Amino acid sequence: MARTIFCTYLQKDADGLDFQTLPGELGKKVFENISKEAWGMWMSKQTMLINEKKLNLMAPDDRALLEKTMVDFLFEGKDVEIEGYTPEKK
Repeated sequence: MARTIFCTYLQKDADGLDFQTLPGELGKKVFENISKEAWGMWMSKQTMLINEKKLNLMAPDDRALLEKTMVDFLFEGKDVEIEGYTPEKK
């Protein structure tokens, strides 16, 4: 059964994540405030970011950059800047 949350990213009620995707307080905040739809949007941005910047997820600095970018994207309303990527015009 899906849980409904108020997604702070989309600013609407939406299906919540099925489980906490990250550890600790940040994971709890994401689980309680970010919908499946918004998390999916972040996942695609994250993949582009990892590929573009050739991030090594074993490196603490790269993980910190990814976490900061995720918080900026999901909670601060900042888009992810990816060099050489132009989003499609709607």
